[in-house]
Amino acid sequence: MNTPTLTLAQVAALINAPAPARPQDAARTIAGVNTLAEAGPGDLSVLAHDRFVREYRKTRAMAVIVQRSVKVPADAAPPGAPVVLLADDADAAVAAVLGALAPPVPRPPAGVDALARVAATARLGEGAAVGPFAFVGERVVLGRNCVVHPGVYLGDDVTAGDDCEFFPNVVVRERATIGARVVIHAGSMIGSDGFGYRWDGARHAKIPHIGRVVIEDDVEIGSCVCVDRAKYSTTVIGRGTKVDNLVQVAHNVQVGPHCIIVGQAGLAGSVRLGAGVVLGGQTAVRDHVTMGDGAMAAACSAIADDIPAKSIVSGMPAIPHRQHLREQAAMRRLPDAVVHLRKVEERLTKLETGAGAGPAAT
Repeated sequence: MNTPTLTLAQVAALINAPAPARPQDAARTIAGVNTLAEAGPGDLSVLAHDRFVREYRKTRAMAVIVQRSVKVPADAAPPGAPVVLLADDADAAVAAVLGALAPPVPRPPAGVDALARVAATARLGEGAAVGPFAFVGERVVLGRNCVVHPGVYLGDDVTAGDDCEFFPNVVVRERATIGARVVIHAGSMIGSDGFGYRWDGARHAKIPHIGRVVIEDDVEIGSCVCVDRAKYSTTVIGRGTKVDNLVQVAHNVQVGPHCIIVGQAGLAGSVRLGAGVVLGGQTAVRDHVTMGDGAMAAACSAIADDIPAKSIVSGMPAIPHRQHLREQAAMRRLPDAVVHLRKVEERLTKLETGAGAGPAAT
């Protein structure tokens, strides 16, 4: 497989930066992209924040994309004097370079592999590809250019729009609806039964879950994510939402558009997330909680009550983030406060003992 290459002149054009002044620099080819600390003489790196100037002083990179707003001291040039490419948004610039350098993802060719099983009633759009050992059930509908990698299971009556991609060992259970340009990474499970039981006096009796899962356009779901079907009605992942690895989305959850859900977060049944909600890693959201548009939860938050729009919360249980920071700061001072309190108690005890002893003998 041929790996794409870029000259520094091409990098500059790609990120809308001024081209290197010296022709010999413009013609140099980068070997890859790396951190400031790990970059070698052929690498491109990035300086996007003032706190990384120390690493910049020591870097061996051939060239560095530097955020215009970063204050680089005049004496901060590294020994190798890397070529500097200025960018208004260094993170966006390096993302563009990574996109140009990314090797193509191996995909099965268009058509159905001889080792795949596709039901006679399934309909595949133009350019769709189904890899070996994939299973496509009855009445499945796949849009144009969908890619079904090896080992994928698509249950009966699943529909998917154009340009979707299901990586190896993804399971999409029956009746799920997938929008266009949806990417689901390896090992994820869409549409399993929700976790619902009732105690009948002798055992935990299973509650049937007959609803569906709807995943809207432009959603990306990481590896080993579980999205449960609804008890009735639908579990919804809104358009443009991005879900990290190892996330649990329970039955009847409604995730709004353009949310970010970071790894190991768990959403219990019937949670409602508004537009643009951000959940940090390992955040837990209790059943039937609603989070308003633009709300954010820091990592490891435990959310038990509704969160207003545009609020930032943290902690266990989650409270307004500034209040949580104040409480944490107070907790760090608690050991010293206890020592001080003991000393005050000792002084008071001595004073009280002395006061009760009566006048001293002469």
